[in-house]
Amino acid sequence: MLFRNTTNLAIGLYHSLLEWYNPLYLRDKANNFTTQDFVKSKSMPELYELVNRYKPEVVWSDGEWEAPDTYWTSKEFLAWLYNDSPVKDTVVTNDRWGKGDMCHHGGYFTCHDKYLPTTLQKRKFENAWTIDKNHWGFRRDARIEDFYSTRELIATFAQTVSCGGNMLMNVGPTSYGTIQPVYEERLLQFGKWMRINGEAIYSSKPWTVQQDNATQTCWYTMKKTETGTNVYAIILEWPDTNYLYLKAPISSSSTLITMLGYQDYNFSYSKVQPSGVNITMPNISFSKIPSTDAWVFKMTDIAN
Repeated sequence: MLFRNTTNLAIGLYHSLLEWYNPLYLRDKANNFTTQDFVKSKSMPELYELVNRYKPEVVWSDGEWEAPDTYWTSKEFLAWLYNDSPVKDTVVTNDRWGKGDMCHHGGYFTCHDKYLPTTLQKRKFENAWTIDKNHWGFRRDARIEDFYSTRELIATFAQTVSCGGNMLMNVGPTSYGTIQPVYEERLLQFGKWMRINGEAIYSSKPWTVQQDNATQTCWYTMKKTETGTNVYAIILEWPDTNYLYLKAPISSSSTLITMLGYQDYNFSYSKVQPSGVNITMPNISFSKIPSTDAWVFKMTDIAN
């Protein structure tokens, strides 16, 4: 495909198992799912064809909640997908493959729409989030206040990554395949923030602490290096004073604190007992501050 040859973006496939008004599905449902005419003639042949033709890196299943996975023959499909399909070595799947499967079985968990835990999860999860607060699709009557702001999206994203998940940001296109300017603006602003602060996101892992107890507007990620641990504090609100107190980090004698996007400046700080750092906040001109939505402090060689 041309798309695959011109970008390094992976292709993901959304597929709804059910079709509410398909007569074959309605007949199977009326038979309490003891028959599988819809699955055998429509749903599963379609899914096999999509994988073979388009070779997606993600298979995002949905519409599973009315019938068990034995009706959908999900286990048989997944066995083929992971063992014999053209994407068997690279594909990942979600958890929506049958009634009761969600948040229990799958490549990663979605659990429910807008799943946003506050603690580290044992399994990889995805937060399926809408930019439109009220809807997944295009709405002609949507108002500007119906959309999450860029700051709200970044805050949700920071919490998601800190707790071990990834975030899906849904955009509702028109029937012509275009998107409203408000979606474009949010994505461009989010991309701008990521270009500055991506170091705290790409290849990062959850730290031992997710949310700092001293401020409820700080979420952590981390990376291991040859010389120690780098911890990234994603700050969602600029402090009102000239100091930023973080309770969780324990600094070492070689710890340096910098702000991503604010070049060539080491922030002075004092070590707090029994743990924590008190970072001195300089007067930064508006033209030099890297972001107006959220800021990332990088702390090198953290002891804990």
